[in-house]
Amino acid sequence: MTWPCKHGERPPGRHDLVFVSPAGWRAMLDARDDLAAETLLAHWPKMRWPTIRRRALPGEATGLALGLPLPPSAGKRRISLLVDVGHVASIARPPLLRQARAYAPLNWWSTLDRLDALALRHAVNARVFGSLAWQSLTGLDYVTNRSDLDVLFEFQGETDIDRLVADVAAIEADAPMRIDGELMGADSDAVNWREVHGGASELLVKSIERVALLGRHQFISGAMGS
Repeated sequence: MTWPCKHGERPPGRHDLVFVSPAGWRAMLDARDDLAAETLLAHWPKMRWPTIRRRALPGEATGLALGLPLPPSAGKRRISLLVDVGHVASIARPPLLRQARAYAPLNWWSTLDRLDALALRHAVNARVFGSLAWQSLTGLDYVTNRSDLDVLFEFQGETDIDRLVADVAAIEADAPMRIDGELMGADSDAVNWREVHGGASELLVKSIERVALLGRHQFISGAMGS
């Protein structure tokens, strides 16, 4: 798919937030009779809440593949959408961890502060996706007492990946929630931090186009742009 240049914006990638124009929302919802009963979905265009870029499914040849999860109170349904790229108003990265802190349960705050300090120490960006991200973006109740904390660590340069994941594991040992998430390099490919911490020689690498096994050294060196 050819991405039209918009003020220097790159094509939306993995975990990117995609804001759709009102006309785009009308087109998407008009094409989906099955979504008529999802009354909460009508708030997305009214409140200008984002969708998230997702990997296209087989047969989805036309349009940009987007998605959004409804909160637990609405059944946690994952909504898959397709939009014409001309209806994309803007794109953004997921919220920074420190930006989402205020929307987290109070007993999460200490863990979030430790992760934020860890990110500063390792010179990586720590962002959130999953339930905490959606709660911070919409104000709706997504986080429950069974929720994981999903963190995206964006690394580059000379980041010591092994030390980073060891430090995350140490923080999780004292955390009130499971810390899930990914390490994402400069090329936007990502792996689960637990696989790296576990010392696997091959890693399951995810991009917006595909999922593939890649050697540990090959992923780390490639993701760091070397």
